[in-house]
Amino acid sequence: MIKRLEKKNKLLCTSRKYREANQLAKIRKLKLSIIGKHGGGDNFEKLQSSADRIKKLSVIVKKFSPDITISFCSPEASRVSYGLGIKHIAFCNAPHAEAVMKLSVPLIQKLLIPKHIPKEEFTKYGISKKNIIQYNAMDEYVIVKGKIHRSTASTLPLFKPQTILIRTSELKAAYFSSQINIIQIIKKIVNKFSDCNVLVLGRYSDEISYLKKSLSKNITVLDRVVDSGEILARSDVFIGSGGTMTSEAALRGIPTISYNAIPNLDEKFLVRKGFVKRAKNSNQIIKLTKKLLNSDKGKFQKNAKLFLDSMEDPYLTLVNTIKQLKYSSTKTKNSN
Repeated sequence: MIKRLEKKNKLLCTSRKYREANQLAKIRKLKLSIIGKHGGGDNFEKLQSSADRIKKLSVIVKKFSPDITISFCSPEASRVSYGLGIKHIAFCNAPHAEAVMKLSVPLIQKLLIPKHIPKEEFTKYGISKKNIIQYNAMDEYVIVKGKIHRSTASTLPLFKPQTILIRTSELKAAYFSSQINIIQIIKKIVNKFSDCNVLVLGRYSDEISYLKKSLSKNITVLDRVVDSGEILARSDVFIGSGGTMTSEAALRGIPTISYNAIPNLDEKFLVRKGFVKRAKNSNQIIKLTKKLLNSDKGKFQKNAKLFLDSMEDPYLTLVNTIKQLKYSSTKTKNSN
């Protein structure tokens, strides 16, 4: 969306110091202003980091003086935009992120959400239905339709005929509460599928170090950020926590298992549609993995393409919403 917006608009793109976001921006050649840092897993550190970021962003945004803010329900973007009187459009597919919703949704002018998520999931946080706009797509549509960028995933030595990719949970998110032991799951998978490449994609530097120490040398723990499309293209089965990459894998036609570490409406939607298989424990994961490794991959890809082609482009909804807000602002000024 940034690449498309910058063709006709002057943009200020900000992020915070966060391993995956920063390295992915480099892979995808996005110029970001890094303001502040991620607060980690501690509530006090989250609060301090957010306050520091709001202070720094307020100075930079005031100087840039934008006509509009676009975010993924960022609490800091919401507070700064509200304080400076800047209209704010936000995307969101995660009403389960209660802390973020309470801090951002009440201050947003327009909220853009996937059609399969009821508006009521957001109105309870303080926004009226008329200011929520739905589009017939999943957010991952934009990722899957976008360009795959070359990263270290292309140089991974995969010697065995099939590859299982495992994605760890968002352990440091405020909404994380799963009791699933990912280490146990990974060890069982390696024991049962010794004839497969087993790749583990972690999120945080300390988590990756721990995984490397805890797991055998028969497992490849990726210590560099990779382009998701590139690594998924090399995978025969994807096992994820039910988040963004789980949705992306399914939309790319990769046989996908969710261990549902963070129950959410996207995951439920894809399970209901049959694009994701849910497993409640390690035994179910093993059973499903075996079944999917022997499945018809072409059928998965064909079904995923049909599903993807039925969706609309969320970017067009964004452009229309920007025009609406611009028109309403002009109308208000003229009436005054």
